[in-house]
Amino acid sequence: MSTGKISTIQERIVQLSRMREYIFHTGDLANIWQIKNKNTLYTLLKRYTQKGLLNRIYKGLYSIDEISKLDPYLLGVKAMHGYCYVSTETVLYEAGIIAQKTNYITLVGQKSKKFSIGGHHYHCRQLSDRYLLQDAGIIKKNNINTATLERAVADLLYFNPRAHFDAREHINWAKVQNMQQILGYKKI
Repeated sequence: MSTGKISTIQERIVQLSRMREYIFHTGDLANIWQIKNKNTLYTLLKRYTQKGLLNRIYKGLYSIDEISKLDPYLLGVKAMHGYCYVSTETVLYEAGIIAQKTNYITLVGQKSKKFSIGGHHYHCRQLSDRYLLQDAGIIKKNNINTATLERAVADLLYFNPRAHFDAREHINWAKVQNMQQILGYKKI
Protein backbone atom coordinates (compact mmCIF):
# COMPACT_ATOMS: atom_id res chain seq x y z
CA MET A 1 0.00 0.00 0.00
CA SER A 2 1.45 3.36 -0.96
CA THR A 3 1.95 6.23 1.48
CA GLY A 4 -0.50 8.35 -0.54
CA LYS A 5 -3.35 5.90 0.14
CA ILE A 6 -2.62 5.76 3.86
CA SER A 7 -2.62 9.55 4.18
CA THR A 8 -5.88 9.75 2.21
CA ILE A 9 -7.48 7.21 4.57
CA GLN A 10 -6.21 9.11 7.60
CA GLU A 11 -7.40 12.42 6.17
CA ARG A 12 -10.89 11.03 5.60
CA ILE A 13 -11.22 9.66 9.12
CA VAL A 14 -9.80 12.86 10.65
CA GLN A 15 -12.29 14.83 8.55
CA LEU A 16 -15.14 12.81 10.07
CA SER A 17 -13.77 13.19 13.61
CA ARG A 18 -13.56 16.96 13.31
CA MET A 19 -17.23 17.20 12.38
CA ARG A 20 -18.25 16.14 15.90
CA GLU A 21 -20.72 13.77 14.26
CA TYR A 22 -20.41 10.09 14.91
CA ILE A 23 -23.06 8.49 12.75
CA PHE A 24 -23.22 8.81 8.97
CA HIS A 25 -25.40 7.55 6.17
CA THR A 26 -23.71 6.38 2.97
CA GLY A 27 -24.92 9.51 1.17
CA ASP A 28 -23.42 11.72 3.88
CA LEU A 29 -20.03 10.07 3.43
CA ALA A 30 -20.22 10.41 -0.36
CA ASN A 31 -20.87 14.14 0.04
CA ILE A 32 -18.22 14.70 2.71
CA TRP A 33 -15.56 12.84 0.79
CA GLN A 34 -16.82 14.11 -2.59
CA ILE A 35 -17.12 10.63 -4.08
CA LYS A 36 -19.56 10.39 -6.97
CA ASN A 37 -18.95 6.78 -8.02
CA LYS A 38 -21.02 4.43 -5.83
CA ASN A 39 -18.74 1.46 -6.48
CA THR A 40 -15.75 3.47 -5.26
CA LEU A 41 -17.67 4.53 -2.17
CA TYR A 42 -18.87 1.01 -1.34
CA THR A 43 -15.37 -0.38 -1.82
CA LEU A 44 -13.92 2.25 0.54
CA LEU A 45 -16.61 1.59 3.13
CA LYS A 46 -15.96 -2.15 2.98
CA ARG A 47 -12.22 -1.62 3.40
CA TYR A 48 -12.61 0.91 6.21
CA THR A 49 -14.93 -1.39 8.16
CA GLN A 50 -12.58 -4.35 7.64
CA LYS A 51 -9.70 -2.25 9.03
CA GLY A 52 -11.80 -1.11 11.99
CA LEU A 53 -11.75 2.55 10.95
CA LEU A 54 -15.54 2.63 10.57
CA ASN A 55 -18.22 0.55 12.22
CA ARG A 56 -21.14 -0.65 10.15
CA ILE A 57 -24.34 -0.24 12.12
CA TYR A 58 -26.39 -1.69 9.29
CA LYS A 59 -26.40 -1.38 5.51
CA GLY A 60 -26.06 2.30 4.70
CA LEU A 61 -25.36 3.52 8.26
CA TYR A 62 -21.86 3.83 9.72
CA SER A 63 -20.17 5.20 12.79
CA ILE A 64 -16.65 6.15 13.81
CA ASP A 65 -17.45 4.79 17.29
CA GLU A 66 -18.59 1.35 18.36
CA ILE A 67 -22.36 0.99 18.66
CA SER A 68 -22.06 0.43 22.42
CA LYS A 69 -20.49 3.89 22.82
CA LEU A 70 -23.19 5.76 20.90
CA ASP A 71 -26.02 7.69 22.54
CA PRO A 72 -29.08 5.45 22.01
CA TYR A 73 -31.32 8.46 21.30
CA LEU A 74 -28.93 9.78 18.66
CA LEU A 75 -28.69 6.31 17.15
CA GLY A 76 -32.48 6.09 16.81
CA VAL A 77 -32.83 9.58 15.36
CA LYS A 78 -30.05 8.97 12.81
CA ALA A 79 -31.48 5.56 11.88
CA MET A 80 -34.79 7.18 10.95
CA HIS A 81 -32.94 9.10 8.21
CA GLY A 82 -35.40 11.97 8.22
CA TYR A 83 -36.62 14.58 10.64
CA CYS A 84 -37.74 13.15 13.96
CA TYR A 85 -37.44 13.87 17.65
CA VAL A 86 -37.58 12.04 20.99
CA SER A 87 -41.03 12.42 22.54
CA THR A 88 -44.08 10.80 24.16
CA GLU A 89 -43.43 7.98 26.66
CA THR A 90 -39.65 8.38 26.72
CA VAL A 91 -39.80 12.08 27.66
CA LEU A 92 -42.72 11.54 30.05
CA TYR A 93 -40.99 8.66 31.85
CA GLU A 94 -37.82 10.70 32.27
CA ALA A 95 -39.90 13.58 33.70
CA GLY A 96 -41.66 11.24 36.15
CA ILE A 97 -45.08 11.78 34.55
CA ILE A 98 -45.55 8.10 33.74
CA ALA A 99 -44.21 5.48 36.09
CA GLN A 100 -43.81 2.50 33.81
CA LYS A 101 -40.78 2.55 31.55
CA THR A 102 -41.42 1.29 28.04
CA ASN A 103 -39.18 -1.30 26.45
CA TYR A 104 -38.42 1.08 23.61
CA ILE A 105 -37.32 4.65 22.93
CA THR A 106 -40.21 6.63 21.50
CA LEU A 107 -39.73 8.97 18.57
CA VAL A 108 -42.06 11.08 16.47
CA GLY A 109 -41.18 11.42 12.79
CA GLN A 110 -42.16 11.35 9.14
CA LYS A 111 -42.80 7.62 9.06
CA SER A 112 -44.02 4.93 11.39
CA LYS A 113 -41.37 2.36 12.19
CA LYS A 114 -40.38 -0.17 14.85
CA PHE A 115 -36.77 -1.32 14.85
CA SER A 116 -33.87 -2.44 17.01
CA ILE A 117 -30.19 -1.54 16.87
CA GLY A 118 -27.44 -2.62 19.24
CA GLY A 119 -29.81 -3.90 21.90
CA HIS A 120 -31.96 -0.75 21.83
CA HIS A 121 -35.56 -0.88 20.66
CA TYR A 122 -37.33 2.02 18.98
CA HIS A 123 -40.89 2.96 18.13
CA CYS A 124 -41.38 5.95 15.85
CA ARG A 125 -44.89 7.28 15.42
CA GLN A 126 -45.74 9.01 12.16
CA LEU A 127 -46.92 12.61 12.40
CA SER A 128 -48.14 14.76 9.54
CA ASP A 129 -45.56 17.30 8.37
CA ARG A 130 -47.94 20.15 9.20
CA TYR A 131 -47.47 19.27 12.89
CA LEU A 132 -44.08 17.59 12.79
CA LEU A 133 -42.13 20.43 11.26
CA GLN A 134 -43.29 23.01 13.79
CA ASP A 135 -40.48 23.61 16.25
CA ALA A 136 -42.70 24.75 19.14
CA GLY A 137 -41.77 22.70 22.19
CA ILE A 138 -38.71 21.11 20.59
CA ILE A 139 -35.37 21.66 22.33
CA LYS A 140 -31.85 20.39 21.78
CA LYS A 141 -30.96 17.97 24.56
CA ASN A 142 -27.43 16.61 24.16
CA ASN A 143 -27.64 17.90 20.59
CA ILE A 144 -30.70 15.73 19.88
CA ASN A 145 -34.13 17.15 19.05
CA THR A 146 -36.31 16.38 22.07
CA ALA A 147 -39.84 17.38 23.01
CA THR A 148 -40.43 19.49 26.09
CA LEU A 149 -42.75 18.03 28.70
CA GLU A 150 -45.70 19.99 27.31
CA ARG A 151 -44.99 18.94 23.71
CA ALA A 152 -44.60 15.30 24.77
CA VAL A 153 -47.97 15.39 26.57
CA ALA A 154 -49.61 17.09 23.56
CA ASP A 155 -48.03 14.54 21.20
CA LEU A 156 -49.16 11.57 23.28
CA LEU A 157 -52.70 12.94 23.53
CA TYR A 158 -52.71 13.46 19.76
CA PHE A 159 -51.88 9.78 19.24
CA ASN A 160 -53.90 8.46 22.17
CA PRO A 161 -56.59 10.81 23.56
CA ARG A 162 -57.20 8.37 26.43
CA ALA A 163 -53.56 8.19 27.54
CA HIS A 164 -52.95 7.73 31.26
CA PHE A 165 -50.58 9.99 33.22
CA ASP A 166 -49.48 8.79 36.66
CA ALA A 167 -48.41 12.25 37.90
CA ARG A 168 -51.11 14.43 36.32
CA GLU A 169 -50.60 17.04 39.03
CA HIS A 170 -47.09 17.75 37.73
CA ILE A 171 -48.35 18.69 34.28
CA ASN A 172 -49.08 22.34 33.56
CA TRP A 173 -52.29 21.75 31.63
CA ALA A 174 -52.58 25.40 30.55
CA LYS A 175 -49.18 25.08 28.84
CA VAL A 176 -50.25 21.79 27.24
CA GLN A 177 -53.44 23.39 25.88
CA ASN A 178 -51.39 26.32 24.60
CA MET A 179 -49.03 23.86 22.89
CA GLN A 180 -51.98 22.03 21.33
CA GLN A 181 -53.31 25.35 20.02
CA ILE A 182 -49.91 26.38 18.60
CA LEU A 183 -49.48 23.02 16.86
CA GLY A 184 -53.08 22.87 15.64
CA TYR A 185 -53.84 19.69 17.59
CA LYS A 186 -57.39 19.08 18.73
CA LYS A 187 -57.62 20.11 22.40
CA ILE A 188 -58.33 17.26 24.78
